[in-house]
Amino acid sequence: MKFHSWVIPLLSLVSWASAIAQISDAEKDSLYINQVEEHREPYKVLHAEPLYIDLIRDLGARKGEKEWNIGLGLTDNLQFDSYEALIEYEWAPVDRLGLEVELPFTFYSPVNGTGRNDVPSNRLNSLKIAAQWSFLVSEPMATSMALGYINEFELSDFRDFGKPFIRGNVYNPFLVVAKRWGNNFHTLVYTGPRIEKTFGTAVIHTAYDIHSSFHYMITGTRNFIGAEFNKTIGNRDFDMTIRPQMRLGIADNLLVGIVAGIPVSRENQRLSSFIRLIWEPGHKKH
Repeated sequence: MKFHSWVIPLLSLVSWASAIAQISDAEKDSLYINQVEEHREPYKVLHAEPLYIDLIRDLGARKGEKEWNIGLGLTDNLQFDSYEALIEYEWAPVDRLGLEVELPFTFYSPVNGTGRNDVPSNRLNSLKIAAQWSFLVSEPMATSMALGYINEFELSDFRDFGKPFIRGNVYNPFLVVAKRWGNNFHTLVYTGPRIEKTFGTAVIHTAYDIHSSFHYMITGTRNFIGAEFNKTIGNRDFDMTIRPQMRLGIADNLLVGIVAGIPVSRENQRLSSFIRLIWEPGHKKH
């Protein structure tokens, strides 16, 4: 009798603790998703946003959301290295609508004895302005869809800056479809044409982008690991770069994204890397 008097309660306690441990991760995910989505109008579904080809604003953006991004990248080309830098600001002036302004820079450095004249000139690539409207946000299906448009005013390089100041324009309408599977797995497709027109000529270059991504979001956090598959079709050519990536929360309103680039075909470039620093002023703690 004495044996049963303490063994049975102990076994019950162990069983109860085991059950709590098993459901704790699911509860953490559910609580975090509920805090992000908040179950208030307008509805919003939590999605993992790719780090290299990022969105204009969160899908289902709510009025007042804003974000600063600073990006730094390095690409190992065959004849030179290129260093990428960008600064962008995105915000939601009204519910479901995101706007963005971006300034992307590229700097070049020769390698393997390449002459300076064989290396492109450093440049402020363009002034990019963009808009994105989420036309579908479904909580039951954990799915969001958006239409967007990016307009790039291409600028002349620093070697010939101002001659002319704006040398061309890129028109880029796009569609985004994202779905969360359960609490942790996220998929997204970003696709659309890119039409480049150089002023003063009749030359028009057209390419079609199909960017897909898959992410696993760590339980109860905004951290994730995953990969982008950036695919471009144009001029009877197909290029794809695989970009493994991870996002880490440094502080409540500060995130860092780390991306590697692996081209499937190394016609013009080899490996690349990219870091994105994300600051959300006024971000509400979850």
